[in-house]
Parts: sequence; structure tokens; C-alpha cells
Amino acid sequence: MVSISLQQLKIVEDQLHQIREAISNLESWNESLTDANEFLTSPGGMKTLAADCMLIEAIGEGIKRIDERTKQQLLPTRPEIPWKAVKGMRDHIAHGYFDINTDFVWDVVKNDLPALRDAIDYFIAHLYEIVPIE
Repeated sequence: MVSISLQQLKIVEDQLHQIREAISNLESWNESLTDANEFLTSPGGMKTLAADCMLIEAIGEGIKRIDERTKQQLLPTRPEIPWKAVKGMRDHIAHGYFDINTDFVWDVVKNDLPALRDAIDYFIAHLYEIVPIE
């Protein structure tokens, strides 16, 4: 195993907390919605879609940076999460520009967040046990 500095690990811990907060926001902002079409039927729905896209993009980028900072040692401890797809969410949204698939965003928000939240909570609780410090 490769060790990383305590400073880098603290940065990872902060990023994990930011991702956890983003997941909580996504869950609360979307709890009253019943289907993807609601994003498109009102100005409020459009704002929620835009905000969701921003946070999904930020989560994907955050996971990429965490994977780099931990030298690929953290994410493999939760193999049930498709980390490549999580990191790819950022690219999908960032490069979709005005061609965002509302069904994709809906699926992520309604189906993928609980498992991701559990994995992030696990990382927050066990980070210093999983990744060796220099």
C-alpha cells in the first residue's frame, strides 16, 4: 500500500463531507417530485434540474479527485458502487451542455443516491483506517 500525507487525507475528508452534503441536498430538493417530466413543466422544475446537474457534476469531479489523492486505495473498498460511472457522471453532464437527459438525472437522483450516500458515510467513518498515512 502507498501512504499519503495527513494533509492530503484531511483534504479528502473535507471533500467527502462536501459530497455528503451535496447528496443530502439532492435528496431534499427532489423529494416532492414524482417523475422526470416535472423538471420540464415549471420554472421551479427547471431550476431544480439545473441545480441537480451542478451537484451531480460536482460529485463526479469530487470522486475523481478523491481517487487521485488516495492513489486509488479508497474507492475499491466499496466495490458495489460503479465508481467509473460515478466519475463519468461529471463528464456526461459537463459535456452535454443543452442536451441533458432528464431521465438520466432523475435515475441518478431517485435510484443511485442511497447506495452512494452509504458508501460516502462509510468512507467518512473509516477513512483513516483504510488509507495509510505517511
